Amino acid sequence: MMCKMENVNVGIKDMDFTSRRGKMVVRLTDGREVTVPVSFFPDIKNLPLREREQWIVLDDQYFTFEHMTKVYSIVDLMKIS
Repeated sequence: MMCKMENVNVGIKDMDFTSRRGKMVVRLTDGREVTVPVSFFPDIKNLPLREREQWIVLDDQYFTFEHMTKVYSIVDLMKIS
């Protein structure tokens, strides 16, 4: 089990890979949207679209995919955006 990061007060609510071509849109629990090019995450870019849609949020602040072992954090998203 992961733990929430002490210095992060927001979580991941939803993820979308289809509304903006080549982009990953992450909706946060505080209402913000973070949009980043999928190319910034080569492991995610290499997943077929149907596998990208099988995302999993862990402890509100981390995410991964059913067909991936790597886990990303909300901090990873914020560093890029």
